[in-house]
Amino acid sequence: MLGLPKSTEVTKQLPKKAIYTKFNMNTAAKDKFDSEISKIVIVNEISPTTTTLEKGKEVSSFFVLLVSLKKKEFSENIIAQLSKLIPQNILFILEFDGKFKLAVYRTKLIQSEWTSSDKCTIQLNGFNIDTVWENIIVQIGGIQIESGNTLDEQIAVDEQRQKLQKEIDRLEKQARAEKQPKKKFELVQEINNLQEELLILK
Repeated sequence: MLGLPKSTEVTKQLPKKAIYTKFNMNTAAKDKFDSEISKIVIVNEISPTTTTLEKGKEVSSFFVLLVSLKKKEFSENIIAQLSKLIPQNILFILEFDGKFKLAVYRTKLIQSEWTSSDKCTIQLNGFNIDTVWENIIVQIGGIQIESGNTLDEQIAVDEQRQKLQKEIDRLEKQARAEKQPKKKFELVQEINNLQEELLILK
């Protein structure tokens, strides 16, 4: 799966009961988890022993977890919580109804779009696991790291851009529907201010 080397393949199912115990879940949390997650299987281990990659300073290895979902609209919080399940970094393959998407948690949950299994691939680009891991995040999120930014800084900038654009879109819709000239003018001014902020970020 994902076009990863055969040497990295493993098959180890993670029982839900072990997850409930690990996170000390109450009944409501268990029910929520069970309503969204069908099963979780470790399908790959990327490490110096399973690849020719060198150990990184920050990331020594990572696992690939196949998470079978019971519904397409899942809770991001549950996947974020699963990222803390084991001490290694985790690349998630989320599966629902024959469609797949990739996800990683790095300050927030970063996801790809849903796609077919043959198009759900990832490249192990880099000489050590640190660079490979960062490049995986870049691939999944479609992130363009601008000159002078670290990956985390770029994620923060992109998130701020998205928030500003969402607010601009909301205000533009409100301005189009507004009948009072004074209120419409105020909305346009607010939109212009946000657009200036957006230009500075760009």
